[in-house]
Amino acid sequence: MNPKPPQRPTAAPTDADKTPDALLTAILGALKDAGAPLSGEALAQRLGLSRAAVWKRIHRLRALGYAIEGSPRRGYRLLGLPDKLLPAEILQGLKSHFLRGPIHHFETLPSTNDLAKELGSREAPEGTLVVAESQTKGRGRLGRAWESPPGLGLYVSLLLRPPLPPTEMPQITLAAAVAVVRALRRTTGVVPGIKWPNDLLVDGKKVGGILTEMETESDCIRHLVVGLGLNVNNPDFPPPLNLIATSLARVAGSSFSRRLILQAWLEEFEDLYRLFLNRDFGVILDEWREYNVTLGGMVTVRQGPREITGLALEVAEDGALLLGQASGEVIRVTSGEIAPGPETGPRAIDPD
Repeated sequence: MNPKPPQRPTAAPTDADKTPDALLTAILGALKDAGAPLSGEALAQRLGLSRAAVWKRIHRLRALGYAIEGSPRRGYRLLGLPDKLLPAEILQGLKSHFLRGPIHHFETLPSTNDLAKELGSREAPEGTLVVAESQTKGRGRLGRAWESPPGLGLYVSLLLRPPLPPTEMPQITLAAAVAVVRALRRTTGVVPGIKWPNDLLVDGKKVGGILTEMETESDCIRHLVVGLGLNVNNPDFPPPLNLIATSLARVAGSSFSRRLILQAWLEEFEDLYRLFLNRDFGVILDEWREYNVTLGGMVTVRQGPREITGLALEVAEDGALLLGQASGEVIRVTSGEIAPGPETGPRAIDPD
C-alpha cells in the first residue's frame, strides 16, 4: 500500500514576493483594519480586482478558518481569527527582510524538517519556512521522538543556504538557540537556559530544542535546515515525559501567542545570521555564554557507546565543547548528548 502523500500546503513557493497570495493577505489586512463592514465593490476597487476574484478569496479565507460575515447590502466583516500559524498571519507585522518565506503551512506533517530538506533539494529559496500545527514523526537530536500535539507548540523548519563549509554548521545551531532566547524574552518574559548544543531548559526541564541538518556538495553546504520545536501552551505532559519536559504556559501560568513568538524568532535569527555570515560569530558566542547552563560543571557526553566525562570549560569558536580532564588534557567534543545536565534554571523577567 502506498503511503499517503502529505497535505497540499496553503502556500505556493512561486510568488515573486514570497507570499502565498499577496492579494489574499491584502484582503485580510483590509478586513482587520476596517472599523465597519467593507463591500465587495470597495475591496475590488482598492485592490484592482473583480468582485468575483474578491469573493473567491473571501471563500478561501473562510476555508482556512477565518470567521467572515457577509451581507449583500453591508459587505464583509471579520469576526474571528483561527488559532493557526497561517502564512497570512505570520507575514502580517513580520519585520524580517529575507527570512520570511515562502511559507508552507500544514495541519499535520510527519516532520517539518523532512519536508524542508526535500524543498531544499528542489532548489527552494533561502528563507523558505515549513510550519505544521502538529507532527506525527517529529524528532530531536539522535532520532529521539518529539511530542507535537496539535495547536500547542511551534513545529517549524527554516531553509538556509550559507556559502560556507560544513564545519561551520554547529555555529548556526548556537545562533538559532540564542535567537530563541531573545525571542522568548521579548514575547513571554521567560529567559531559558541553553544546554550545549541545542536544548532550551526552564527549571532544568526541556522547553524546546533545535535540530540542524544539512546537505553538502564537495566542501560546501548545499542547503541547511534549522528545525525548532518549542512547547508553548501545552497544559501538561504524559508520564514519564512530565519529569523532563515543560512548557512556557506551565512556567508562566498563562498562554502565549505562537505567532508572535515565531515572528520574533525569525527577526532575531535574521539579525544573528547576518552577523554569522559577516564572520562576527564571536559576538554571538559571547551572548550564548551568557545564557548557557553547561559551562563550569562536570558533564558526561555520550556518543553512542562511548562516554566522555569532564569539566565543561568552554565552547570554542567553531562551536565545539571543550572538556577538561583530571590529567590536564582538554578534549574537543563536536557532538553528543550531555548527561545528567545542569540543575540551574533560567530566570524570568518582564517582557520588553
